[in-house]
Amino acid sequence: MKNVVSILGVFISISVFSQTKTVKKLPVKNIEKTAVAQPSGKPEANPDLPVLNKELPLLIPKKKNGNFGYINQKGKFMIQPEYHIAVFFYEDCNLLNSPDEKLRKFGTADYATVEKNEISYRIDQKGKRVYRYRQADLGKCIHKDYVQQLFQAYTMNGFFGLVEKSTFKDPQDYRQFKIYPQYEYLFIMEGDDVANPMIIASGNNAFGVVDVNGNVIIPFEYADIKRNFSWKLGRMFEVSKDGKNYFYIDQRNKAY
Repeated sequence: MKNVVSILGVFISISVFSQTKTVKKLPVKNIEKTAVAQPSGKPEANPDLPVLNKELPLLIPKKKNGNFGYINQKGKFMIQPEYHIAVFFYEDCNLLNSPDEKLRKFGTADYATVEKNEISYRIDQKGKRVYRYRQADLGKCIHKDYVQQLFQAYTMNGFFGLVEKSTFKDPQDYRQFKIYPQYEYLFIMEGDDVANPMIIASGNNAFGVVDVNGNVIIPFEYADIKRNFSWKLGRMFEVSKDGKNYFYIDQRNKAY
């Protein structure tokens, strides 16, 4: 939002004498100086996009009546559900490297990719479709060095545990396990912090999330947790109670 700065103009009356065509300025008395607001340098908060959790996106994909839209952190739909696919607002490296320089801005994280009637678009935070995908517009993503995972799942006697790849040598030594094999399934989520990844686990036919020390982050109360990029892109988990209807939760197990 733009700052609106009010400027008070002080007009000085003049008298024009037609005979001599000389101008006399009337004296200005007791004029108060008006302070002009200076820009703070910080953008004003958007009341439609309140920040309740700084770790979460301002707009979160939400499914309703079979279609996806976007809600704010209070759960209010800001972009109405009309899309078959809607992902988090995030960079698209193919557009960022488009051969058409005018289109590269649509590859930034200010936009999100959606799909309707098998046509893909980029939309802005107001829901306006600003770009329709064309193969000719897409460039090649710049190669980035792969960040090697520090941990990996390890199976023993039919159960899953967790080990640190660089130090694990002897499965008979329980002290070498970060998580001793005890789960029906483990999956390490993709994320930016390889030292502290989120790990999907299952036990007693229910899914939850644990950390590398086995601490429960998300309780084991879900029928499924998707193994996708939701944690990396939005620091959220896409979960389901019945294996059919999915929704997002944050690290505190709050549903959106």
